[in-house]
Amino acid sequence: MTKGIFVKKTIKSLLDEASEKGHGLKRSLGAVSLTAMGIGAIIGAGLFVLTGKAAAENAGPAVLLSFVLAALICVFVALCYAEFASLIPISGSAYSYAYATMGELFAWIIGWGLTAEYMFSASTVSVGWSGYFTSFLEDCGVNIPSFLAQSPVAYDIVHGMTLTGAWMNLPAMGIVILIGGLVAVGIKAAATFTDIMVAVKFLIIILFIACGIAYIKADNLTPFIPDNTGIFGQFGYSGILRGAGLIFFAFIGFDALSTLAQEARNPQKNLPIGMLASLGISSTIYICVAIVLLGIVNYSQLGVPDPFAVAVNALGSHFVWLRFVIKFLIMISMTTVILVMLIGQTRIFYTMAHDGLLPKAFGKINDQLRTPFFTTCIVTLICILLAGIFPVGLLGNMTVMGTLLAFAIVCFGVLLLRYKQPTLHRPFKTPFVPWIPLAGTLACLFQLILFPGVSWLQFIIWMVIGCIIYFTFGIKNSFARHKRVPKK
Repeated sequence: MTKGIFVKKTIKSLLDEASEKGHGLKRSLGAVSLTAMGIGAIIGAGLFVLTGKAAAENAGPAVLLSFVLAALICVFVALCYAEFASLIPISGSAYSYAYATMGELFAWIIGWGLTAEYMFSASTVSVGWSGYFTSFLEDCGVNIPSFLAQSPVAYDIVHGMTLTGAWMNLPAMGIVILIGGLVAVGIKAAATFTDIMVAVKFLIIILFIACGIAYIKADNLTPFIPDNTGIFGQFGYSGILRGAGLIFFAFIGFDALSTLAQEARNPQKNLPIGMLASLGISSTIYICVAIVLLGIVNYSQLGVPDPFAVAVNALGSHFVWLRFVIKFLIMISMTTVILVMLIGQTRIFYTMAHDGLLPKAFGKINDQLRTPFFTTCIVTLICILLAGIFPVGLLGNMTVMGTLLAFAIVCFGVLLLRYKQPTLHRPFKTPFVPWIPLAGTLACLFQLILFPGVSWLQFIIWMVIGCIIYFTFGIKNSFARHKRVPKK
């Protein structure tokens, strides 16, 4: 059995799968298109929701350094992803990379980690969307009772997990139901729609910077690094490190480009350009926006699900119109992120089911709707519960922890494959091996260590649930382990 859980898929078998799954796909994406899609995937809830929380609870104005640190780690990871994406151009992404390098158990772990990334990310964005939606309605003179628009559970470093007295976050649950329903009945995300959403995000950013730059107060940016309170991660240099872990959420999305390897005209060249360019542009945007955000409002006021709403409200009566515009555009932008995350999660389960690691029902397509209807319903139900109960901070931490685990395994996988199969043809090679893959692996693991105990408890429970599923079902039904061919 021990040997069985580490059974690997060969590179050839993965390339054969890529050939079958990619039949009919056109290699039409160039470097510019990939960069635009990367920016569209990266800029989202991390900027509009968690920037304020990381500043208010961890780093203060020094959250700018947290952005730089998180971006540097992502560069290491992106270079490793680019090597795998050009070597194994298949939609399974990190899950498939782990299957080829470390075996089935690690593939399951990374797949379960990606599940945390997508499902908890969708829930995190939903809670953030709820904050902006509630604020938007208040500007319109409509007030939702707080016990129906807040999470029943709250968490901070000092008091731990406490009850708020709220019943549920109804707007967050409602947006998940709406988007989940749309995904279930079938939505074709056209390229033009993606381009429009990228344009909307840039419009939000330009409007916010243009209107807010004149209202920056230097006092709000000092002290740049607030004194540590005596608790690790609560300001000071340790706060910058822990803030980087939370801010890491803001960079999630560039890894999605690895799933487009079959549709890139020249993946060995264009994928690295797309990943690194989108990271560079997004990082610059993040820092510029964060300077304005922190300059308008003192960081202590930004620990809410809708920090940009707080900042826009602080601009005064001259910018009443901006409140409506910014908040409405942010809601639209965040809605598309929820959509992408829910679709991405159904694909992860779909791929794992076709490897025999999940029940067949997760891999079935509804005959009438031509969508994974059952999988979408299950994912949506879980996200409804998560969004309705937990606060944005805890959900964001779970998302980042799942992502960091996946990123660490990808970086280590590049290192492992270089030594075990050095003669493989690699259209793109990660430079400075072993240093960059090693730095990426260690940096991701180090960031994981910095998360608070309650987040680790949640993450361990999540991984234990995953292991129970694998050892009670997946190990008995794995096609690779039992040398069976999945039915088409």
